[in-house]
Amino acid sequence: MSATVRIVDSITELDEADAGCIAVTGSHGGVSAARFALAARPLLAVFNDAGGGRDDAGFAGLRLLQAAGLAACTVSHLSARIGDAQSSLNDGIINRVNDLAIGLGVREGQACSAALESVAQTRRRPA
Repeated sequence: MSATVRIVDSITELDEADAGCIAVTGSHGGVSAARFALAARPLLAVFNDAGGGRDDAGFAGLRLLQAAGLAACTVSHLSARIGDAQSSLNDGIINRVNDLAIGLGVREGQACSAALESVAQTRRRPA
């Protein structure tokens, strides 16, 4: 069974009907964006680190999502345009991951597209 990939410039475009999808977004990985991911419950949420920001605000949502049982990661703003999900998918390089994302096969330094393939391979493995 493969998860649907949703490419959305803003995490706010997702809703409950997207539960279980792989969400590639252009949104920052902050706490406010993570709250929208909590509502949608994707299998994996990909955000932009937005340069990190003060107190690592650009990826602080990864911890919140981990605590809620959701896998999440960010791509570097140096590799993909903020607010542009297609850029995240095509050009993004993963630079932060939570432990649940690691469990799906996502690794720092991977191209976003390769990370999605890792998730697909992990999900195809027999239990």
